[in-house]
Amino acid sequence: MSNAEGIQTVARCDDGTWAPDAPGPGHTASAPEHAPPRPSEVEHAPPGPGHRPSGTAPSRTAPSEAMPSEAVPSESAPRQSAPEVPAAGRTEALRALRGPLRQDPGRGDFGRLRFRLGPARGHLEAAVLSFLTGFNAVIAGEAERIDDLGEEVRGFAYEGAGMACATLDVLTLTGGRRLRALLSGQGVRYPHMIHSGAGCAYARLRLRPTWGVRAVHPLLRWLAFDGFGFHRGLFAADRTVGRRRTPRLMDRTRWAIFDQGLGRALWFHECAGADDVVLRLAEFPAGRRADLWSGIGMAAAYAGGAAPDDLERLAGAAAEAGFHAHLAQGAAFACAARLISGAVPGHTAAAAPVLCGAEVDEAAGWTDTALIALGHNAYSGEHYQAWRAGVRKAWSRRGREA
Repeated sequence: MSNAEGIQTVARCDDGTWAPDAPGPGHTASAPEHAPPRPSEVEHAPPGPGHRPSGTAPSRTAPSEAMPSEAVPSESAPRQSAPEVPAAGRTEALRALRGPLRQDPGRGDFGRLRFRLGPARGHLEAAVLSFLTGFNAVIAGEAERIDDLGEEVRGFAYEGAGMACATLDVLTLTGGRRLRALLSGQGVRYPHMIHSGAGCAYARLRLRPTWGVRAVHPLLRWLAFDGFGFHRGLFAADRTVGRRRTPRLMDRTRWAIFDQGLGRALWFHECAGADDVVLRLAEFPAGRRADLWSGIGMAAAYAGGAAPDDLERLAGAAAEAGFHAHLAQGAAFACAARLISGAVPGHTAAAAPVLCGAEVDEAAGWTDTALIALGHNAYSGEHYQAWRAGVRKAWSRRGREA
């Protein structure tokens, strides 16, 4: 991956308002939901081949409220920047926002979230706490504090920092200036996590990720949809995990990457329990499982928390279900992200041979090779999916040669 050249956020608000996510997402689908539905929060099964509805409940949105298909710009449409406001006005707005936006660190407690509790609880809670710490550091104007965190969890803090920068850019109409500065400066070694964090901001603000995101590499902008799914899986688990519902993201590519991020969240939701993750996956429609397995591979290698025997069972279950290539592809992306950061923790080094059948350097190299094969003009959703498929092909070739 190259160094950051910048990112610009342009958000499209579905209902013109901002509201925080409802607290206390749950572990099962039976928890009551009290918030009235928003047009942007219509939940349904993804369209297209391989995706089928998980329920028969009618849509809660009236036809007149439905978002028209032309609401999301096409890839060929010119990108427009958010309107700029005077510097003095931005500073005043930032002061007013800092207090309300600050996140309660207790929000990452697995007991409060009603996630499964297991041996990896402390390890994974530390990652979520780092995410919230990075967010709060940027909101407080103290982003330099992120680098005081340990290398193992610093990436999660930069994901939170990306979420904070994108949130402030949207709310103060700065045209993505903070996110660009983070990507090209302090967070230059964490492009994957920062772009995922931008997607978390969209989820938090009840917006849809749009083509205003400009990335270190044109394909990394798609990670905003990964972050969107990750945040929804963590903090709106009643609907997203329990009911297996998703917001409307318009096309199959967005659905696929959303599910990749949701797969990452499932690793936290099931507290890195391999058997529990497999059982949870079985509740999802068959057409969504490949992308969920990809996200699980990412989280298992990047976040860690599982013992070697658990990883072996996870890889065995993926192979039995026909998704080992997707598990390996996600883990390879995690290896690449860790290498770019300059620090590969022990759990990533231990996970790579089990999930990928290769060491960290080799697995990360698959992502580079697949990217180079796309050429210099790769930018679309189809290109991003081809990138992932190229990594899976590299894993398959490696297996045949071995």
